[in-house]
This record gives sequence, C-alpha cells and structure tokens, in this order.
Amino acid sequence: MPIYLEPIQCNTEQLLLTNQRVAYWKAQKTLILSDVHIGKTAHFRKQGIPIPFKVLLRDLERLDALIQHFKPERLIVVGDLFHAEFNQDVVFFQKWMSTYQSLELVLVKGNHDGSAVKLYENLNIKIVENQLETTGFTFVHDSPVVQDNVSTFYISGHTHPGVLLKGKGKQRIKLPCYQWSTRQLVLPAFSLFTGLNTKIPSAAFKNYAFTADSIFEM
Repeated sequence: MPIYLEPIQCNTEQLLLTNQRVAYWKAQKTLILSDVHIGKTAHFRKQGIPIPFKVLLRDLERLDALIQHFKPERLIVVGDLFHAEFNQDVVFFQKWMSTYQSLELVLVKGNHDGSAVKLYENLNIKIVENQLETTGFTFVHDSPVVQDNVSTFYISGHTHPGVLLKGKGKQRIKLPCYQWSTRQLVLPAFSLFTGLNTKIPSAAFKNYAFTADSIFEM
C-alpha cells in the first residue's frame, strides 16, 4: 500500500496528510482519523442489504498498514468510530484492537457513537464527550464555523469531504479530500464505505485531494 505525504502547517504545528485518509502528527506520534464507522456493513446486512464483510476487513488492513508504517503511540478518532448497534463487525474490531495493547486510542464522540456506549466498557478507549483540547489543537467531530481571531486550530470530520473533477464531455470523477484553512482542517472519512460531499465550506478552504498513488492541492 503506497503512502504519499503532504505537509501542512497548522498554527505552530505541522501535520502530514496522507493519501490513505489519515493525518500524522509527528511531534506527538499521533495518527488522526475520522469516520471509521465500525459496524456499518453488518448493520446493512441486518437490514437485508448484502454488503460484504471484506469492506470492513479492507479498512482495518489499511489502518494496520498505517500503524506499522508510522508506529504511533496514539490514535485520535475525531468521531464516528462506530456506526450503530453492537454486531459481528464490532466483535471482529475488538479482536483486532487486542493486538495493539500499548496503543492509546482516544475517541471524540460523533453523532453515530452515542448508540455504542456498551462497547466502551470492553475496549481500552478514552472517551471525550464533546471536544478534545490539546496543545495547539481542538478536536471536534462536526465542523464548527471558525472565526479568524481564535487562537486554536480545529480538526474535525463528519462531512466526508470530496472534490468533483470535470473531464471532457460529461465525464465526472469524485475524489476524497482534506479541506484546510488557516484555522481548520476537515478530515476525509477513513472508511471506504462512505459517500463524498463535494461542497466546499467557503473560499477560505484549500482542498488536498488524493488517489491511490498521489496527493495534491486543488
């Protein structure tokens, strides 16, 4: 799995954006991601929609490769680690997490995580209810409207940002992206089983789109 990097400045801190839907905070040995939606595929299967288990497996294989590559000490998930009720996907995730006993996992709760309270008792997860304040950063699930005069830098998820590329004729290609401004970073959804929102919040944002073998500013 090729990993391409794009450094960005966030106040006094530098983050490395990747083409694998995570950002790496090297100074704090922290991987930052959002919208993993563990349990979503099993939830759909329960509703009679035949979404294969390999969708979840592929997401966790990617996350495993990123952990092996960066060797972080901490994962911060900016909301929607889980998707719905306790199900077989969650059981598989519990077993997967057991191989990373020394890795700190911090979850800033998102709108889907509220229904998964039982899971927190069985996993070594630090739960933050609304927002996580750290040196230089505020992590929150839903993108706030950020004023230029704030001192912190916001990192959020939730909107599953993407860009729409127009080719010849009626060709249209959607790519996931990061949305960056001088005070805010909106992360792409980590799960591949998500849609893309191609709406740009404002002209103040730059898009960093990516493919399997590149990451580039738009």
